[in-house]
Amino acid sequence: MKEIKKLLVANRGEIALRVLRSAKEMGLQTVAIYSEADRNALHVRYADEAVCVGGPQSSESYLRGDAILEVCRRLGVDAIHPGYGFLSENAEFARMVTEAGLIFVGPSPEAMNIMGDKLSAKQAVKAYNIPLVPGTDEAISDVEEAKRIAAEVGFPILIKASAGGGGKGMRIVNNAEEFEEQMQLAINEATSAFGDGSVFIEKFVTGPRHIEIQVLGDEHGNIVHLFERECSIQRRHQKVIEEAPSAVLTPELRAEMGRCAVDVARACNYTGAGTVEFLLDEHRNFYFLEMNTRLQVEHPVTEQITGLDLVKEQIRVAQGLPLAFTQDELTITGHALELRVYAEDPQNNFLPDIGTLTTYVRPQGPGVRVDDGFEQGMDIPIYYDPMIAKLVTFGKDRTEAIGRMLRAIDEYKITGIQTTLPFGRYVLQHPAFVSGDFDTNFVRDHFTPADLDAKPDETTAKLAAVLTAMLMSEKKAPVAAGDAPATATGSNWKRNRLGVR
Repeated sequence: MKEIKKLLVANRGEIALRVLRSAKEMGLQTVAIYSEADRNALHVRYADEAVCVGGPQSSESYLRGDAILEVCRRLGVDAIHPGYGFLSENAEFARMVTEAGLIFVGPSPEAMNIMGDKLSAKQAVKAYNIPLVPGTDEAISDVEEAKRIAAEVGFPILIKASAGGGGKGMRIVNNAEEFEEQMQLAINEATSAFGDGSVFIEKFVTGPRHIEIQVLGDEHGNIVHLFERECSIQRRHQKVIEEAPSAVLTPELRAEMGRCAVDVARACNYTGAGTVEFLLDEHRNFYFLEMNTRLQVEHPVTEQITGLDLVKEQIRVAQGLPLAFTQDELTITGHALELRVYAEDPQNNFLPDIGTLTTYVRPQGPGVRVDDGFEQGMDIPIYYDPMIAKLVTFGKDRTEAIGRMLRAIDEYKITGIQTTLPFGRYVLQHPAFVSGDFDTNFVRDHFTPADLDAKPDETTAKLAAVLTAMLMSEKKAPVAAGDAPATATGSNWKRNRLGVR
């Protein structure tokens, strides 16, 4: 066993605070790092020790691996937890950590390299017969050759950056006439964002659902999956609402996707917590998309339905301990939802907002969890991701989880900036979401900024409730065991959330 007595969290905000809390419960000494912009941040005050590592820009602070390692040397740190973002998927940083004699709480640099590049990831999983989206298996730069392959695959196609993420370096091409221009745009954006202009081609799956599987592996060859998360409510190819389990996976499909996710992890000898992402089409065919070699933003919904603390599991694995459970011992209990509370204006194309949290009051009560890093009076800095908090609710089934989320949204009082709370309320009341009949095009197909101003009268509300009930009755979609579809007829949800008084 590799003993960890003192842990440094190489991150900021809500994820830093979340990791520090689990470390404290495990009896570890904790160290926080911070930039000049985060001098008064909650994670700085919470840790046993805190050190400023540079200026407000990420490049001056949270991305300075050399400065972080120097802090570790001075303070006698044993291990580094990278959180997510920043250096969490930087294989070179992970290698620097281990070469310095420290423990990196995450996968090996080799696993990061394999899965960090979408093309090498495809090559790695081929031997395991993982379903892949039709397209190229290697980077392509010859426009004419790319056009020919695109015609064979069939339009629409997707041009994607090999080293991409977050929707950058990605272009949808509907016909051959616009192909050359879109390919060049994708290459330029990939080069600018990642320093790597490599792109490849995939068939564009229309109306897909984004389903991801949480995996966990140890150094003894044990790998399990912790079921799925539905992440189809997105804007700009980035998630806003996640839930676990998905409302549409049958037990058989869940088991098959879980098996494939474990094989993906096995393909790169994965250790620690990771996420395998899939696209699910309208015929319930699934395709491997990519693997994220870190803890995900949305990990709390998995924690809620499994009863596990994923950060503690990461630390135990990093210490060399075997997993304390087998696949057969893992079960789904209840249902969980997460709303990412961003400092963004949904009525202005989700444009990031900055300002002071004039009012900041968290929701409370049964089944409500708030992971955040702010308090009333603090400023939202312009230098980092605009996420303020993750609002998580848990219930015995999907209906109760939705009801609790709507109640929590109403209790969450934030003034001074615009947030995604009103958008979250809109989504959770929409018939498509309530019925489970939605995909990654929800925002495009169902949302306009004017919707947030609408105040439905009683007739409109009743019609919406009837439509919801009809969709759910006609769809008869399979749901997870013990997960009853949400209904509106005769419920407090209808009276209180659709404007029926």
